[in-house]
Amino acid sequence: MERSKDWLDQAKRDLEHARMDIEQKYFEWACFSAQQAAEKAVKAVFMKLGAEAWGHSVSDLLEKLEEKYPVSQELKTGALELDKAYIPAKYPNAHPSSYPARRYTEPEARRMIEDAEKIIKFCQGLLS
Repeated sequence: MERSKDWLDQAKRDLEHARMDIEQKYFEWACFSAQQAAEKAVKAVFMKLGAEAWGHSVSDLLEKLEEKYPVSQELKTGALELDKAYIPAKYPNAHPSSYPARRYTEPEARRMIEDAEKIIKFCQGLLS
């Protein structure tokens, strides 16, 4: 069963969740939710193509997708930043000291949300 629409819809919800995290000052979770949104959007494209997408690196997924579609440098750069939130935003032992809530900032979270939004729009364009 082809479920790319479900993955894209969930990506949009994850992005909305990231925005709500910012309102509540959960910047680490905003960053992680933005990463998840971008990852799910790119995976939706792979599903529509009938291809498998492995891993959680948005950058790696876009690189693989670039074999079929051109991907802008702006999206690739945003994906690299989003990838940095996949593990360290969740785990207290991912940083040399302290815990994720003390390591992520509002400007960083806003940038990641913007990056995820651009990736989602790009993927929507490929899916339409």
